[in-house]
Amino acid sequence: MLKTERQALILREVNVHNKVLQADLSDMLEVSEDTVRRDLQELAEAGKLVKVRGGAVSKSFQAYSYEEHQIYAYREKTEIARKAVGLIREGMHVLISGGTTNLEVARILPPDLRATFFTVSLPTAMQLARHPSSETIFLGGRISGQAQISTGGEVVRKLQGLRPDLCLMGANSIDPVAGLTDSDWDVVEVKQSMVEVSVKVAALAISEKLNTAQKMRVCPLSDLQYLITELPPDDPYLHAYSSGTLRLL
Repeated sequence: MLKTERQALILREVNVHNKVLQADLSDMLEVSEDTVRRDLQELAEAGKLVKVRGGAVSKSFQAYSYEEHQIYAYREKTEIARKAVGLIREGMHVLISGGTTNLEVARILPPDLRATFFTVSLPTAMQLARHPSSETIFLGGRISGQAQISTGGEVVRKLQGLRPDLCLMGANSIDPVAGLTDSDWDVVEVKQSMVEVSVKVAALAISEKLNTAQKMRVCPLSDLQYLITELPPDDPYLHAYSSGTLRLL
């Protein structure tokens, strides 16, 4: 594989999954970790990703704007956000995770919607706070600089005291067998608690994240009530997810 092809694959993985680990890229590409490390450094110097300890994160994952050229799969994420907003009803308590898709959810909320939002994501909380008709509660704790969410035992304890009507969960990877998975244990621990306490859970994922899996499970598909993608519900690509009680949107 040519270096340009390898770096293109790395960049796609970073943009699709928001964060990638150096060791996982090494296994996937069948090259040494030193080679991956050099590729990540070159891509970071070119301004195409953000290099962090042990891997890299997407530039769009740390973005606060909604310009199409800055957010990966912007149009797809906007369509997903539109569908997700359709699940929110007046007076609901909504638990919402981080990520660029949920930022878009927060941005396009109807200005007159009266609901209460709980979030562990600092960027999402800041965007939600712009909606004067709704109340926003940030569940603070130790802030993960990479994921920009609060993590740790204090956050989990706060989550255990909630019973939200709906959880909008940004998905890192989702697969019919593996379920909802992620690569960061601190994030997984928080997401597991979010799923546990919520009456209904919706996973939000661009179709490129379907049929992919990370090493740590958040929950099986049976714990989800909705899967929201940019695809129409009857798209053949979604057939593997249409069994059971999971509703496709």
